[in-house]
Amino acid sequence: MIKDSVDLFSYLYLPKKIENVQENHNKKIIVLAGPTGIGKSDLSIKIAHAVVGEIISADSMQVYRGMDIGTAKIKKPQREGVLHYLIDIRDVNKVFNVVDFYYEAYQAVTQIFAKEHVPIVTGGSGFYMHVFLHGPPMGPPANAEIRKYLNQQMDDMGPDVLYERLQILDPEYAQTISERDKHKIIRALEIIAITQKKVSDFPKIGNRKNQNYNYRCWFLSLPKEELFLRLDKRCEKMIQEGFIDEVIRLKKEGLEKNLSASQAIGYKQCLEFLKTDQSQKEKEIFVEKFKSVTKHYVKKQITWFKKDPYFRWLDMQKNDEERIKEIILQDYEQSF
Repeated sequence: MIKDSVDLFSYLYLPKKIENVQENHNKKIIVLAGPTGIGKSDLSIKIAHAVVGEIISADSMQVYRGMDIGTAKIKKPQREGVLHYLIDIRDVNKVFNVVDFYYEAYQAVTQIFAKEHVPIVTGGSGFYMHVFLHGPPMGPPANAEIRKYLNQQMDDMGPDVLYERLQILDPEYAQTISERDKHKIIRALEIIAITQKKVSDFPKIGNRKNQNYNYRCWFLSLPKEELFLRLDKRCEKMIQEGFIDEVIRLKKEGLEKNLSASQAIGYKQCLEFLKTDQSQKEKEIFVEKFKSVTKHYVKKQITWFKKDPYFRWLDMQKNDEERIKEIILQDYEQSF
């Protein structure tokens, strides 16, 4: 059964033609990245007003309706009349992956340029940003049954055992990751199970930027100490605004059936909390876990973008928001 599905999966994930995209290096796209909680949304709206821009969200969870508080989704009144794409486009029980993001983001780019407006891609996911610039990875879409089985094995036996299995099945790919890369280990074993092929057999994402447009890439930064203080307050504010009630509602709507959304920062920890007696002590444990995993994710974001040579860093401690906006706008106007 799995082998019979290989051709279908391969077809679905082959590079597709993006309609109406022409090579035009004079067409500029502003790409604004940065760690969670640093203020990308507010800044992107200010830039959009200055250049007559429209915003494309590169957030893997803001695509889901109802995942509002936990994703810090910007509310419609706060968007100040700026059109946003890829927000609230899926029900929480529906799958949205990075390949969907790539094609839908470029459809949005085409629509924005057709109006002679400026696309502004905003988000904190290094993987989504990389795929936007370089193209989607090869491989089959996730299989819920296989993924559930592998996650259970990861919990029961630990990453070392599954990593050892991957070393046997695909030693070439295993050399590129470590036993700490739980998500990559599970994804690799999933691909092997679905396709009966090694991960190393699939073409890799390119290391060159997509040449259709002139990408102006920026990464907002802050010292970790200051950023972590912001994150603690941010998590506490989300709880106060009703994050737990949001997760309870989403659980009824099928959140747990969505392997990606149910593992999102905060949502996974809240789902675990809801399985306890929900005492004050358990709530305190949940809040601390929420803060901890958020900080861990931010560290990963920073590490990812440090490796990407296309992003120029802007220190928000040394430059206020107005100055940073001026730098980005000046670069946009003067670049060729």
